[in-house]
Amino acid sequence: MKVHFGSLVEFFSSLFKDVFHTLLILFRIMIPVSIAVKILQMIGFIQVLGQLFYPVMKYTGLPGEMGLVWATGMITNLFGGIIAFLNISGTMELTVAQITTISIMMLVAHTFPIELTIARKTGVRLISMFFIRLIFAYLFGFIIFHLYALLGVNTETAQIAWHPDTMPDDSLSSWAVSELKNYLIIIAFIFCLMLLLRILKKIGFIDLITKALNPFLKVLGIGKKVSTIALVGLTLGVVYGGALIINEVKSNPAIPKKDIFYAMVLMGLCHSVIEDTILMVSLGASFTGILVIRLLLSMLVLFVLVKLTRNASDKFMYKVFLRSEKTKFRNKTDQENYSQEL
Repeated sequence: MKVHFGSLVEFFSSLFKDVFHTLLILFRIMIPVSIAVKILQMIGFIQVLGQLFYPVMKYTGLPGEMGLVWATGMITNLFGGIIAFLNISGTMELTVAQITTISIMMLVAHTFPIELTIARKTGVRLISMFFIRLIFAYLFGFIIFHLYALLGVNTETAQIAWHPDTMPDDSLSSWAVSELKNYLIIIAFIFCLMLLLRILKKIGFIDLITKALNPFLKVLGIGKKVSTIALVGLTLGVVYGGALIINEVKSNPAIPKKDIFYAMVLMGLCHSVIEDTILMVSLGASFTGILVIRLLLSMLVLFVLVKLTRNASDKFMYKVFLRSEKTKFRNKTDQENYSQEL
């Protein structure tokens, strides 16, 4: 009984320590970035950025005003983009194809200040991830709209199912309260997520899932050491998946950097597939477009990227995609494993 109690104490002690360090990393990123984003909103930077996107939106079949929607989602978050969409689209008659197009663009490219900073903390170059998500967000939108046009589907006027009763309060006090609520939710979520993953590891479920998915993920280029975390990112989002990767990298520096990069690319192009899909369907987007087609396109991009870079030199990878920083190893074995797997 004493041994059991001691093991339980050790289990939760280690859990709380990992949760604390993970939250510390996240909040060091999120708090200053959230303040900076609020300042950018107040000085009108998002409106200026939206004007820059105005001319190119026509190539995706969208009115230029959707440039402001996309810019708002990129700088703030997905909900900010949705609110901008509801404000702007009220006077427009948009088709299902058009709403699906702007939805997939926002799903791939949103919350850049926070999510790109988290990607950087995992060891990926921020500028590389920025261009990967920006370019493919636009390309996915371009493909999906013209695919629908070619097939002659989803041309009917969309019915927006979700209309908020009131527009959000833009005051600083309301923003501060909202941010505090978000941080409390993240604390609870990270704790529950890491507790669940530890329990699943203990009972062997993680190993079972990893073995089952490993052949498929291996084809995509996702190594088994980050495959489970990549699945977390796909289902829950870059913030949670990225946080777990940061924690995993710190505890196990022998994880191949290329695998981390590939996992972050997949998570960047396709994440939060449950919550975000429901949100966009409620706006009138096509379920098939924002989930099935986006997932297939994301996997295709990753597959091609892996084929092009898997045998690339370390020098090239660190010059283009990975951050150059000294990796600390706990022992010589970790260093040898890292050298072999990279």
